[in-house]
Amino acid sequence: MHTETTPVTIIGAGLGGLVLARVLHVHGIPATVYESDASPEARTQGGQLDIHEGDGQRALADAGLTEEFRAIIHEGAEALRMLDPDGAVLLDDPADDTAGRPEVLRGDLRRILLDSLPDGVVRWGRKVSGVRSLGEGRHEVSFTDGSTVTSTLLVGADGAWSKVRPLVSDAVPAYIGTTFIETYLYDADERHSATAEAVGRGAMYALTPGKGIVAHREAGGVLHTYVQLNRSAEWIGSVDFTDTAAATARIAAEFDGWAPHLTALVTDGETAPVARMIHTLPDAHHWDRVPGVTLIGDAAHLMPPSGDGANLAMFDGSELGKAIAAHPGDTEAALAAYEAEMFPRSASFYADAHEILDLCLGKRAPYGLIDFLGSAAPAGE
Repeated sequence: MHTETTPVTIIGAGLGGLVLARVLHVHGIPATVYESDASPEARTQGGQLDIHEGDGQRALADAGLTEEFRAIIHEGAEALRMLDPDGAVLLDDPADDTAGRPEVLRGDLRRILLDSLPDGVVRWGRKVSGVRSLGEGRHEVSFTDGSTVTSTLLVGADGAWSKVRPLVSDAVPAYIGTTFIETYLYDADERHSATAEAVGRGAMYALTPGKGIVAHREAGGVLHTYVQLNRSAEWIGSVDFTDTAAATARIAAEFDGWAPHLTALVTDGETAPVARMIHTLPDAHHWDRVPGVTLIGDAAHLMPPSGDGANLAMFDGSELGKAIAAHPGDTEAALAAYEAEMFPRSASFYADAHEILDLCLGKRAPYGLIDFLGSAAPAGE
């Protein structure tokens, strides 16, 4: 069995783990990232992200990638439209290209991060089977291929179902009663013109209490849809997602009577519907300092989707990287400094995330969200 030792071991090549590796590289600190995917192209990387000035853009600046980031922005994608179930426009907010939240595709963002790292930093096809403490801040990571790694600084950047998290916390993600179901339409302007016109240039929200249809326009005439349903785990489990036609019909039935150009985002979907059950960690999740290990991103603070998750993960990565660089030879001081700021920072976002989900699907939907967007607009808009 092959064993190697790495000074900084990062589990997970998502955005947070890659930003951490890149910031360490900028500071001349070697790191190795272990990723279960067989290659960068092994699976789709999700949809569009709005990258915020206060965290995501700052992290990319710390990584020295602002220019590369600017080159992948989807111009105009900040536009937002809200419709009622009949397709009537309730809110139409055109894109403001000077806004502080430009949109990019997650896959493009991951690519520029991967391209910024030396060959060999990311080890693909390395799925973690277990992690154990060796004492004195050292940890052994075992992989399903039989190899192991011994680390003097271990970072769990491995998402909701982190294999590293149990080293520091007994918390496990819990289903919150909301599921997002993904579908896609391609060549939408030519093949689904009424639906494409309804979605507009950016994002379209059609929301009612307990359910809604949200779509984002992506480059190349792609409409990426998230059907949002407040349903029990048992209800979701009763839908046979291995039968595309049956699953599509079951989901579409929840929107019976809605405008056909809205339900077409479900019924005309050109990919099998995929259910994303929303799980979260306890609000303000934290742990006591454990020598030699920490967490970033969803591994540390999984919360309802609100547009902040990827930004927080990248900011975690950049702040941890800077803390390690600022405390050469003193891992514990670096991790303590990082966690002292990360815990209150992430805690402040939990309440916002729950509020935004409630505005989307709660009793006042969609008007609570419309009021919120109006109150959040800067003076003069």
